[in-house]
Amino acid sequence: MIDNPRSPRIRAVAKLSKRPARQETGLFLLEGPQAVGEALTWRPELVLEFFATPTALERHPDVAEAALAAGLEVEFVTEDVIASLADTVTPQGVVAVCRQFPTALKDVFAEPPRLLAILEEVRDPGNLGTIIRAADSAGADAVVLTGRSVDLYNPKVVRSTTGSIFHLPVSVDADLSDVVRRSREAGLRVLAADVKGESLLDVRRDGVLGEPTAWIFGNEAHGLEDEFLGLADRAVTVPIFGRAESMNLATAASVCLYESAFAQRS
Repeated sequence: MIDNPRSPRIRAVAKLSKRPARQETGLFLLEGPQAVGEALTWRPELVLEFFATPTALERHPDVAEAALAAGLEVEFVTEDVIASLADTVTPQGVVAVCRQFPTALKDVFAEPPRLLAILEEVRDPGNLGTIIRAADSAGADAVVLTGRSVDLYNPKVVRSTTGSIFHLPVSVDADLSDVVRRSREAGLRVLAADVKGESLLDVRRDGVLGEPTAWIFGNEAHGLEDEFLGLADRAVTVPIFGRAESMNLATAASVCLYESAFAQRS
């Protein structure tokens, strides 16, 4: 059992919580039995190391079985060691090291997608992870991040996806103009979610949401810059019927993606 949080091996793993170490190694941290279980179920070849406390594996025998099935050796560690690796205040006793696996943009369009989420300068890790989870839930074909968005492998992003990062392709460091061009060439209508746009209700009535669609979601604070807003076929806003001053980006994105998903399946 590894019991020293300051051992060279543990310190090297802990550094993956910082972007420079992730960029240098091409690895990232995965925390919690839910996320690790999803990785072992859907992409076991990506999991390189698996650390857990004995108590955690007793609580989650399914994760232990999945690790063994993937040929991974379980590294037992103490609570102190897990605490040094985990990003959460109350660790759940399970941490894995995985290879990064972004999807090339050309592969996103290898087969024309029907529903695409494009994220331009989304900076909040929780928002990004939640939007990826919503895109997965709505049956989107892929998520594309522009180069100005937060790092996909930030621990808070990964945790917020609750495993959806392993379910659908996610492309990173894309150029928004290039993504829009490829979307149009693939026959997608490009819609931009923006407070200055027309009501989602009007767009729904026009019957366009059932078409193959690429949604663009912008920055949490200032939305999309005018030059990027002009790339879209239409700008759309989610109407607020109550007294809320505004709507969280991830919530608005979830509504837009599900509106398209409902329309495409009706």
